[in-house]
Amino acid sequence: MAVYNLSSYNTDAFTLLGIPGLEQYHVWISIPFCFIYLVATVGNSILIYLIAVERSLHAPMFFFLSMLAITDLILSTTCVPKTLTIFWLGPQKISFPGCLTQLFFLHYSFVLDSAILLTMAFDRYVAICSPLRYTTILTPRTIVKIAVGISFRSFCVFVPCVFLVNRLLFCRTHIIPHTYCEHIGVARLACDDISINIWYGFCVPIMTVIIDVILIAVSYTLILRDVFRLPSRDARKKALGTCGSHVCVILMFYIPAFFSILAHRFGHNVPQTFHIMFANLYVIIPPALNPIVYGVKTKQIRDKVILLLFPKGSQ
Repeated sequence: MAVYNLSSYNTDAFTLLGIPGLEQYHVWISIPFCFIYLVATVGNSILIYLIAVERSLHAPMFFFLSMLAITDLILSTTCVPKTLTIFWLGPQKISFPGCLTQLFFLHYSFVLDSAILLTMAFDRYVAICSPLRYTTILTPRTIVKIAVGISFRSFCVFVPCVFLVNRLLFCRTHIIPHTYCEHIGVARLACDDISINIWYGFCVPIMTVIIDVILIAVSYTLILRDVFRLPSRDARKKALGTCGSHVCVILMFYIPAFFSILAHRFGHNVPQTFHIMFANLYVIIPPALNPIVYGVKTKQIRDKVILLLFPKGSQ
């Protein structure tokens, strides 16, 4: 009978391959990735700075926007730098603790992003449908409770995944055909039964996010109902433009994420290259678009950005 050193199974480093089948194009793919990541980093950093230093932006909407910007930075920075290193230098090793850390912050920030989008939809609902009660509903105490609540919920949803992966024995390959570590992709490399990983990783996060999506849809439906009742055509057009932009970003966030989750569970015929490319979209595209849609299209922030970037020309 062969004797294996079980204690070493989870201490070996994993190797991230990048996008199998497109290795010869990695350098070219890295160019848009790098540019979009820079846009996301600079845009979200400017948003956080402006909201922190400008007292006129110390309002519930901008507080939630700053939370979104911080979470987007975590989401993109968790994955993109390592991905770029793979594109530029070839397959990269990542330690088992490093892999666990990456998959936790990836999934945690995704669920938190979803909760913040829901909170921002609720904020817009109160602002448009009950403007006279806005300050009494969204008090500073309530805002802090919401921020702590959604952060704690996101932590509770995905911290079990870390323990579910940590309990597994990896006695076969340590090669991950992906650009980053994510829960099910890593679990599939194990020798153990991963049924609980698959069902927990599929049911709990996706049901949590589906509830967010349903509530966001309800919020925007109620908002649109009230918008169409506005007497002014210009007011309706402005409100519809804002809601349309928000919905586009929301779709760009959820569609790639749902595709990646469902492909792991049901999409056995989905080409691996297509799956990995799509999985990278939700960690880089929404963080770059959110500062533009939620920031630049908001007049208060747009004016502050212009003043920050062109102080002489704005006087």
